[in-house]
Amino acid sequence: MQHRTTYIPRFRISLVRETRGTYTEQKLSSSADADRLLRPMLQDLDREHFIVIGLDAKNAVIGMNTVSIGSLTLAIVHPREVYKPLILMNAAGFICAHNHPSGDHTPSSEDRQLTTRLKQAADILGIRMLDHVIIGESGHYSFADNGCLS
Repeated sequence: MQHRTTYIPRFRISLVRETRGTYTEQKLSSSADADRLLRPMLQDLDREHFIVIGLDAKNAVIGMNTVSIGSLTLAIVHPREVYKPLILMNAAGFICAHNHPSGDHTPSSEDRQLTTRLKQAADILGIRMLDHVIIGESGHYSFADNGCLS
């Protein structure tokens, strides 16, 4: 029997810092803190943007990533795309957020289903999911503040 040599490709994955932000708060300790950070980026967009904020063990922001840019009424988000940047930035926890271009920050049934899936994956991966915040015109909705992440 003759053995063939098969070459298996090796990959190296790295995280590349694109720009430095101007956020000066040390920690995100509430949904209001997340709103203050994200509202300037999300409030006037014409499509849904889904963002993940990586946090260290003390809830200080260590990085942000735009996971998905969707349409007027939805952004397609898969848990693996949420967790990939979090793992690469070595995040201990995270807050995810998205905007509703309609201005109404009420969560849809899809928002609720996604939050449940992300929380289940967070528990498996050992990365704390602190909140999922929806930014609307006149306020925000926090899944944590409404008891949906316990």
